[in-house]
Amino acid sequence: MASPATDPDEPLTPAGRLFLRQEMNQIIHCIIGVKNPFDIEAVKSQIRDSFLLKHPRFCSLMVVDRHGRERWRRTDVDLDRHLIVIDSPVNSSDSSAGNGDEAAVNEYLAEMSTGSILSPDKPLWEIHLLVAHKCAVFRIHHALGDGISLMSMLVAGCRKVGKPEEAASMGMVVSKKKKRKDNWWEYYWDGIVRLIGVIWFSFVFVVEFVMKLMWVSDRKTVISGGDGVELWPRKLATARFRLDDMKIVKKAIHDALCKRVFNLQV
Repeated sequence: MASPATDPDEPLTPAGRLFLRQEMNQIIHCIIGVKNPFDIEAVKSQIRDSFLLKHPRFCSLMVVDRHGRERWRRTDVDLDRHLIVIDSPVNSSDSSAGNGDEAAVNEYLAEMSTGSILSPDKPLWEIHLLVAHKCAVFRIHHALGDGISLMSMLVAGCRKVGKPEEAASMGMVVSKKKKRKDNWWEYYWDGIVRLIGVIWFSFVFVVEFVMKLMWVSDRKTVISGGDGVELWPRKLATARFRLDDMKIVKKAIHDALCKRVFNLQV
């Protein structure tokens, strides 16, 4: 593998450029709670050997070339700048109400979502270890990937409970088999109908989008925000769902959830 100094710069994707705009600046937060206390050195060792530090996006800086185009430039990763260890408990105004760790972590995350940005002088990700709460907070800029790709990378670093030497895997989504057409004319006609449908619905959606953009706006309500609403203080609430209930819902409306709910085989 080439060194960071010899790797060529890679241009950002259109989606990556959108998420890096000042108006967007989308950061994904993921919270993982653990049963046992953190072994910091073991965590560092696991991260160094993981796929995360082998992925080009997690080892690259966002730079702007002389033509004003954003590009990814490979760099050496200083793990100590990305792994932030907080030993003391996080203060929470709801801790006295009996919510404990959950309320503290929610408040910590709410404050980070408005008051802390990812420094552009290092790859755009961080891992916060809240030692007292046995919780890890992943902060990953949306320009590095979407939810599915990041979840896949997280699962790639996990191991099965009964077989620690084997990597965890995601259940495969089985698609419905279509009835085979023996006549070539049916294939030809079906392709024409599909093409016409794609062109027509694309035209309708574009016209509808332009019309809404020009003439439709959100109506003002009692919960409408004012100027600078993205910087207002935030409050996080946690909802819990039983895994058995999620499986029942998935089976009942499989077509609607098959792309969003995965069965982890661990």
